[in-house]
Amino acid sequence: MKVLVFGATGSQQFHVIGEAKNKGAEVFAATSSEKSFAKLAAAGAIPILGDMSDAEKMKEITKGIDAIALLIPASLQNPADGFNFAKNVIDAAKKNGVKMVVWNTSGYLAPQKIGIPMEDAKVDVKLYFEHSGVPYVIIEPPFYAENLLAPYTTDYVKKERKVAYPTPEDMPIGWIASRDVSAFVVEALFRPELSGQSFMISGLDNLKGNDLAEKFSIGLGEKTTFYAMPPKEFGDILSNVIEENAARGVQSYYEMLASSTSYPSKFNPNMKEVLEKLPVKMTPMEDWVKLHKELFIG
Repeated sequence: MKVLVFGATGSQQFHVIGEAKNKGAEVFAATSSEKSFAKLAAAGAIPILGDMSDAEKMKEITKGIDAIALLIPASLQNPADGFNFAKNVIDAAKKNGVKMVVWNTSGYLAPQKIGIPMEDAKVDVKLYFEHSGVPYVIIEPPFYAENLLAPYTTDYVKKERKVAYPTPEDMPIGWIASRDVSAFVVEALFRPELSGQSFMISGLDNLKGNDLAEKFSIGLGEKTTFYAMPPKEFGDILSNVIEENAARGVQSYYEMLASSTSYPSKFNPNMKEVLEKLPVKMTPMEDWVKLHKELFIG
């Protein structure tokens, strides 16, 4: 099977390469910059230059491809462009007879538009999939554990032994490792009988802020506490990593969470049913922390 991966230069899709190769797939990875070629090749993929904004290029690079692992870039100058990017890939997949497209939504999908361009674009993408005639599966993870590897968290853990994240302490989250999400994506690529289905996935534990800090304490072997970082502080730090508009768009999402009287679900209590259809070995949060210990305390 020939698999084309979008977004493999980032942590959310990088492990799709290895997981797909473990199943015997020949893996191609699309990137908008040749600077990423060495990283992708080292991971075992065949790098292909292809900007998702270029509809004709998408038709060109999907010829002969059996399955696509799709991710819409988060750090777009105009977050609403995400729909057009996905549309170009879906249209190309249809034209070239791709047998399966698995979309990693990088967050649970809202049931309807909520006024945040990045999230609203995803609602449009789902609707487009449903009417496209392309075989597809949607994988919806909550928050990635890898979100906690950014400076807004690691710097606080190093300096103050605080797990900083811009969510309220009493908001529970089913944090999930990106490798686990990639494993779900790849399982779906090989299961055409699941076409048309969406799977909300999560880690196996629904952790409030202090619960997350306890997992860090176990993984690091040192006492840590939780710090509910104000979304503005988070946005200021994030703007040093990604485009300013994209950073403020993400900030607005966390501001919405901070002002909510009831929190959206970020955990699937029925993971046993998901794992029956998509068998994946899950990573406990404390094990994930231990794996990245050097990044948190050196």
